[in-house]
Amino acid sequence: MTNHKTCPHFQSSHAFLSRDDGVSGGIYAGLNCGPGSNDKPEHIAMNRRIAARIISGDSNTPVLSCYQVHGNTVARAMSDWGDERPKADAMVSCTPGLILGILTADCCPVLFEDAKAGVIGAAHAGWQGAIRGVLAETIKSMEAMGATRGNIRAAIGPTIARESYEVGAEFYARFLSEDRNFSAFFGEGRDTDHFQFDLPKFVQHRLESEEIGGIWNAATNTYTSDAHFSYRRTTHRQEPDYGRQLSAIMLRG
Repeated sequence: MTNHKTCPHFQSSHAFLSRDDGVSGGIYAGLNCGPGSNDKPEHIAMNRRIAARIISGDSNTPVLSCYQVHGNTVARAMSDWGDERPKADAMVSCTPGLILGILTADCCPVLFEDAKAGVIGAAHAGWQGAIRGVLAETIKSMEAMGATRGNIRAAIGPTIARESYEVGAEFYARFLSEDRNFSAFFGEGRDTDHFQFDLPKFVQHRLESEEIGGIWNAATNTYTSDAHFSYRRTTHRQEPDYGRQLSAIMLRG
C-alpha cells in the first residue's frame, strides 16, 4: 500500500504522490522528483519516470514542471518543454498526454479540472503565491482555454498544517495589511510574537472566493508525515537539503 492520494471527484489521471516507490537514498530516500535538490540527477530522472508511470501508465509520458518562484505567473502547457522550465508557479493545459507536475515540500499543491471542457491546471501555492493570487490566475487561465468556472473542481494536496507552521509577528502583520479578516487563519503561538498559520485553510478560502464547482482536501500534514518531504522538518533536523514530492494531473488521450 502506498501513501499516494487521489481526488475521488476527478476524471483525469492524477495523483498527489508521496515518497513511496522511488529510488533515491539518504535524506532524499524515495520518490524525490525535484531537480532543484542536490540529489543524484540520474535518480531524479528515474523517479520522474516512475511518477509518469504511476500517473499515466507509461514511464515515457512527459512530466512538465516549472521553475517555481512563489509568484502568480501561469504557463500554458501545449507541448513538452523538457528541461526548459518556465519561471511560473502554475500551469494549464487542454492537450492530452502531458503531465502537469507541481513540486512541494510543505507548500500547497493544488490540482484543477474541468472534465467537461477538457481543461486542467496545477498550481504551487506557498503563502506568497496564495496571497499574490496564483489560484485566481490559474482559474482565469483555464477559463481562457474554454473552462467554465462552475465546472472547475480543485483538489488540495499534502501541505504543512497549522500546528506545525509557526510564524513571527512580521508574517502576521503582512497578512493583516492585505485584509484584517485574514486573522482568522492564525492561531495562538508560544508567545505574543509568534502565531500558528493555517496554509491549507487559507488556500481553501482563496479557492472558495473564486466560486468554483467544488474543492477537495487531502488533509495530510507534510511535517508530521514520514511519507512526505518537508522543508521545515529538514530545517529543524539541521539536514543539508530535502527532496520534493510531485503532485500531477494529465488529460487522457
